[in-house]
Amino acid sequence: MELKSLDQFLDIARTKPKRRIIVAAAEDDHVLSAIHEAVKENIVTPTLVGNTAEINKIAKELGFDVSGIEIIEEPNKVAACKRAVSMIHDGKADIIMKGLVSTADFLRAVLNKETGLRKGGLLSHVGFFDPTAYHKVVALTDAAQNVAPTLEEKIGIIKNTVDLFHHLGVEDPKIALLAAVEVVNPKMQATIDAAAIVQMNRRGQIKGCTIDGPLAFDNAISAEAAEHKGVKSEVCGNADMLFVPNIEVGNVLYKSFTYFGGASVAAMILGAAVPIVLTSRADSNRSKLLSIGLAAAY
Repeated sequence: MELKSLDQFLDIARTKPKRRIIVAAAEDDHVLSAIHEAVKENIVTPTLVGNTAEINKIAKELGFDVSGIEIIEEPNKVAACKRAVSMIHDGKADIIMKGLVSTADFLRAVLNKETGLRKGGLLSHVGFFDPTAYHKVVALTDAAQNVAPTLEEKIGIIKNTVDLFHHLGVEDPKIALLAAVEVVNPKMQATIDAAAIVQMNRRGQIKGCTIDGPLAFDNAISAEAAEHKGVKSEVCGNADMLFVPNIEVGNVLYKSFTYFGGASVAAMILGAAVPIVLTSRADSNRSKLLSIGLAAAY
């Protein structure tokens, strides 16, 4: 199976039990608009934590009837994040989403070693895009969570995302390990790590996917470019996921896809006790809805 459209996340989510999503500091018009659409898509049942008066005001402006939705009064944004995390621990929600609160405050509550949502493994960020110049949906990791991952951390990030692909019905995702060149260069750590990861994949230490690298970006997304450079690989021109060596590369690619490529994005954080929907205010309402759909599909 291949992912041809981000709307497939909504389709997959509708085949599963309706998820319970809790929003921390929910008094945000963009987030509430996305929650409204997700409710209409029948994929989530929300709980809203935050300033009740503001939530009701925004909901009314959106035409969003929240009379049957649980709203928990907590005007302090930091406390709202802690309350949302606590409700996850109490088994009252399956997904957590950031509202009108800084990412730092939100993640501080989510990642707290004693009371947060860590479950022992590595947390990582993944985004799925639908650029018009590519023939299918492509994932990008990690553009937001891990700054300069070690080899061990890179393996953890890959395993997180492969597990997600499997839940989405993609049994053998093709992963391109990006670098500036497509040969191993002892002076470029990204190429050395890529070679090690490819060998681990071939020997069955990393399962459930096909990995190749190092690959320059053009080789990863264009079979013609790879052929021109003499690179032979089933990943080239057909990658399901682009793996970046550091957060700077990921951040630039992420924004290039959306601003230059006109792509929508669905994104989330993996590896915690529950899916974490962490969107930017710059993300479109559609991207926020698709991110909720992705989390609900997982």
